[in-house]
Amino acid sequence: MLSHLPILQIVVPMLMAPFVLLIQPARLAWALTLATSTLAFAIAINLIPLAAGDSAMIYPIGGWDAPYGIELKVDSLSVLFLLIISGASTFVLLAGYQSLGSEIHEAKLNWFFGAWLLALAGLLGIVVSADAFNIFVFMEIASLASYILIAGGPNRQALPAVFKYLIMGTIGATFYLIGVGLIYIMTGTLNISDIATKLPSVVDQTPILVAAGFISIGLALKAAIFPMHAWLPNTYSFAPNMVTAFLAACSTKIAIYVLLRIDFALFQSNLTGHLLQFKVFLIPLACMAILAGAYMAMRDSLAKKIFAWSSVGQVGYIILGAALVSHSGLTAALLHSFSHALAKGTMFIGIGLLALQAKSGELSSFAGLGRRHPLAAIAITIAGLSLVGIPGTAGFLSKWLLIQAILELPTGAVALLVVVLLSSLMSVVYLARFLETLFFPPAPAEGKVTLPLGATAILLAIAFASIYFGLAPTLPMELATQAADNLLGYGA
Repeated sequence: MLSHLPILQIVVPMLMAPFVLLIQPARLAWALTLATSTLAFAIAINLIPLAAGDSAMIYPIGGWDAPYGIELKVDSLSVLFLLIISGASTFVLLAGYQSLGSEIHEAKLNWFFGAWLLALAGLLGIVVSADAFNIFVFMEIASLASYILIAGGPNRQALPAVFKYLIMGTIGATFYLIGVGLIYIMTGTLNISDIATKLPSVVDQTPILVAAGFISIGLALKAAIFPMHAWLPNTYSFAPNMVTAFLAACSTKIAIYVLLRIDFALFQSNLTGHLLQFKVFLIPLACMAILAGAYMAMRDSLAKKIFAWSSVGQVGYIILGAALVSHSGLTAALLHSFSHALAKGTMFIGIGLLALQAKSGELSSFAGLGRRHPLAAIAITIAGLSLVGIPGTAGFLSKWLLIQAILELPTGAVALLVVVLLSSLMSVVYLARFLETLFFPPAPAEGKVTLPLGATAILLAIAFASIYFGLAPTLPMELATQAADNLLGYGA
């Protein structure tokens, strides 16, 4: 059974999606969705020892080896992102039933949970696929299901937001597919490892250069890399609260995963001057994202949009670490993906629970709710401290590694350090503004809502996970370190 875990990671949620559509009542559909997501999370955990170290677990579908058949591949990099996706889905579902029930019409909940499982299957499929075209297929499954999830809530502003997301996502996926098509024309294969062996013989051909451009821009759109981030703030702000928590924890990071996987496997060692271009283009964009995201978060008045803008900046941190193209930089980028998923998932779950009492999404509607619901507010505070990078949190460790990677640079280290430190101070400003609203005004006198005890307990558990992995980071650190080794090994 262990040898079949990679395919089960995809098949289980995909097969359960149609069953969820048929189950009544809606609470039973939620329970089945949660059980499926939990099973996916358990599979990801069991894959950790099977894909540890330099080894990779290869699963040929139907027994046909690549390049004639389709392969799934699980290594340290894959496992790290499998844990992020399945863990985010599981804990958001655990904590979010009451929030979802308040936002999604009961008649639509079955369809909603079916779309959730399809989005989960698509995201997991992207991570385990060793075939460049099948990455596109799973990307589209995840995207189409995500559009349904975002538009499924009561907020009518979600409709123009999801339309913009659809347009930008379609352009990004089309660009990626054009790039893959050009590579296939030149190499005759779609398996990433097989492409890597055949690419040197055609690397000087113009279609390969064009393919690299199309793939990079397409995935940059999907990852909301500045200045191609326009779809993200409104999408996160107006989606149902628990959908925001799920997507904020993993969606942009999966596009970054694909970008790193393909770029380091195919282009870093084969295209002359590509490493320099990778740095020259992405480092300035990452810096602009870090500063612009923090600046816009300081200015916004919607609670969720403040942290949606924060996500733009956090993506900038991940891209900055990756763009250094060093072992320490890649390790920092991958570890920050993990720490940010924990922090931002906690933040949006917490906001979603407090929104059960808030009258609107305006920050002012959350005034005093930290007094009324102190446990949820404490979890939000811990998540915010991790986003800032306070010592003792997972966010501190990833930022510290990023600073160490910057200090290794022969030139430009001071400027990049100024960007990181300045943005951290700006993060303190918007976090303090949010926490001040939660704790300082008196608790609202009317409309008291009792938050579900189980959801609050789950929220606190996720929040304290940021502290646990800040103090005992062995698991994510080992996975990130080995993943960085593997990525740089592609380019050796």
